[in-house]
Amino acid sequence: MSHGLRPGPTNSLVDVSGLRIGHAQRVGDGWRTGVTVVLAPPDGAVGGVDVRGGAPGTRETDLLDPRDLVERVHAVVLSGGSAYGLAAATGVAELLGDAGIGFPVGSAPGEVVPIVPAAVLFDLGRGGRFRATPDAAMGAAAGQAALAGESLRWGTVGAGTGAVAGGFAGGVGSASAVLSDGTTVAALVAVNAAGSPVDPATGELLGTRLGLPGEFSHVGTPAAAEVAAWRPPATVRSFNTCLGVVATDAALTKAWCCRLASIAHDGLARAVRPAHLMVDGDTMFALATGERPTPDIAAFNELLAVGADCVSRAVAHALLAAEGWPETPSYRQVFPSAVRSF
Repeated sequence: MSHGLRPGPTNSLVDVSGLRIGHAQRVGDGWRTGVTVVLAPPDGAVGGVDVRGGAPGTRETDLLDPRDLVERVHAVVLSGGSAYGLAAATGVAELLGDAGIGFPVGSAPGEVVPIVPAAVLFDLGRGGRFRATPDAAMGAAAGQAALAGESLRWGTVGAGTGAVAGGFAGGVGSASAVLSDGTTVAALVAVNAAGSPVDPATGELLGTRLGLPGEFSHVGTPAAAEVAAWRPPATVRSFNTCLGVVATDAALTKAWCCRLASIAHDGLARAVRPAHLMVDGDTMFALATGERPTPDIAAFNELLAVGADCVSRAVAHALLAAEGWPETPSYRQVFPSAVRSF
């Protein structure tokens, strides 16, 4: 689906106008974890979700069922810390509530409930302390960074700070595309997978195969000697989980957002093999800001297909941007010959 497509100006989720991203993390003294917040416009964005992993940790995903009341969400929180990390969403909700942003439930100004779905990945103990996990304060810090329009950062930041993917340092990555009719679709992914993002025979990053023209021109196949010396993990050592947000500026119904979230998992499965295992909590959210018209079926099919490819590309960008640490090398450290310039 790459023919004639181009990335948006930043090749990231913020190419969907109105969305902002913020990260907060802590590393050292037993810590290696963080939070990433995707902030919707003040009046929210239509939301959907699809949970595929066998060990999910989520908050407020039931309300995204098309049969339920609330149409719009005000932020999505992706967090480390496993179930403990769900506390980060409380900090984001309180931050937005203090600003008067949320679903109106009362007659007086400010009587709102922010709708903040969240999902967590497993990174417990990766900094040394098992219970060094994100809390409401860290969530609020990530939310403040989003409100401030923080400059974009990828790799070992936010929810990807303690992430591991197939034995490599994982991280946060993003990608976008502008469709033939001018609609933008984009993805942000926190990659923390039991499966591998790398072809075991060649060392090639699987997600680069879905790249737009020139996007991964600096990335090649590793030298045979590096591949021969590489020993991928023989078994899954812990729980994991990949989390993501796919967004568009098209006007979509809640049901169509759920369909977009569903097909986003196809992009994950093309970039991480295998995906959706019993030790993964793989969860994909979808947001539609509605600044452009509702697509017809043909245009929506293109949006779905390209959105899935954005997820694959975002996975590759996460691995390329990640920084290793003593126990977990980065892709660039293991296969230095594969990345010609970065």
